[in-house]
Amino acid sequence: MFPDNNSRSAQLYREARNVIPGGNSRVAVYYPPYPVYIAKGEGCRLTDVDGVERIDFINNMTAIVAGHSHPKVVEAVTRQAQSVMGVGAPHENEVRLAEMICERVAGVEQIRFTNSGTEGIMYAIRTARAYSGRNKVARVEGAYHGGSDLMETSQSGSTPDTWGPAERPNTTRVDTGVGSEVIDEVITLPMNDVAAAKAILSDHASDLAAVILDPFTPRLGFIRASDEFLAYLREFTRSNGSVLIFDEVMTFRSGYHGAQGQVGVVPDLTTFGKVIGGGLPVGAVGGLREFMAVFDQHDSRHRVYHSGTYNANPMTTAAGAAALGVMTPDAYDHINRLGERLRAGLRAALRNADMPGCVQGVGSLTYMHIGDEGPITDHRVRVGMNHDAEAHSLLHVHLLNNGVLTAEGQAWFTSLPMKDSDIDFAVDQVEAGLKQVQVGRRALAS
Repeated sequence: MFPDNNSRSAQLYREARNVIPGGNSRVAVYYPPYPVYIAKGEGCRLTDVDGVERIDFINNMTAIVAGHSHPKVVEAVTRQAQSVMGVGAPHENEVRLAEMICERVAGVEQIRFTNSGTEGIMYAIRTARAYSGRNKVARVEGAYHGGSDLMETSQSGSTPDTWGPAERPNTTRVDTGVGSEVIDEVITLPMNDVAAAKAILSDHASDLAAVILDPFTPRLGFIRASDEFLAYLREFTRSNGSVLIFDEVMTFRSGYHGAQGQVGVVPDLTTFGKVIGGGLPVGAVGGLREFMAVFDQHDSRHRVYHSGTYNANPMTTAAGAAALGVMTPDAYDHINRLGERLRAGLRAALRNADMPGCVQGVGSLTYMHIGDEGPITDHRVRVGMNHDAEAHSLLHVHLLNNGVLTAEGQAWFTSLPMKDSDIDFAVDQVEAGLKQVQVGRRALAS
């Protein structure tokens, strides 16, 4: 049972804290009093170092869309490892993966690979600056766009005492490790507010290099950018000579043609990560030829130097091509249908347990909030909502002890190996856990 201070996971965490600050290198995977350590993954299930098996609704933060150890991915990686694992030269795998992505995504005629989504976003911004000759970048308040200083702004560090007026949000830093100079380089927009965006962007038009957003914003409960908001940003950037960037690092898994295939807007640049690596580290920036020309050493407009020891390495590109090959249109239909089933089940679980909350999402991406009925429409609404941290924590522990692994904050992601029975099992456990929380509270109240 979790937690158990005598477990192997607890022991490993104590050892880790001696040599790793905080005991791990990813704050997003920590939960108290220790995270479970994983020994094996197969399909949609993970087995921890203590032998406990759970259905995996985390998918390594959405990256494992085809499932753990998919036979075709394992075969591709094994075959590549027997040939060459890393090389200071181009490899055919890079070409094949690039072709697959360019074929699927309307806004991508060419692509460059990096090692993380953060790097892909960094180079997208460099591309926009080189192309436009300008410096400032506009982003939506509350959205997440990787770990660079420039994008670690106006999200978790943006609170009522710092965020300024709703129609003109201040740009704020996530923490004191982020350079203060970003305040002058980043423009913050309220989500889906066309009138406010017009006023803000018109004031910065002459120095605006790019606008970046995710059409389905993960940190805001995967809410969709409205058609009006997207249409305005597309028209403004085009007429202003700025660059429209779609961050699809997470939401590329929302459909065969990515998020832009669903919203019907073609950006100038698109960033990728996660699913295009088949489980190995990856990132990318792709776009229309006119914008990607800044990377081309044969082009007189070559203005961005881009290199990296592990960019497009043979192992990652082999795994990525194999995983994307598995993800056919029917495969996306399957995981998205499971996502709809999951959201309907979680809403029913909240009702049946008489627990206030809301469930939001798109396709295979789901977020459940316990505390207010919502919906989450922007960063300020999310921050202002009552968040039942105790219920979230107790439910998370209940799920860990009943065969379900999800993020403590109740983000849920479906994957290809899952079946209806896996969804129904997880929903039943959520309802049972929520009812336990309510019973305990009523007992304390009496």
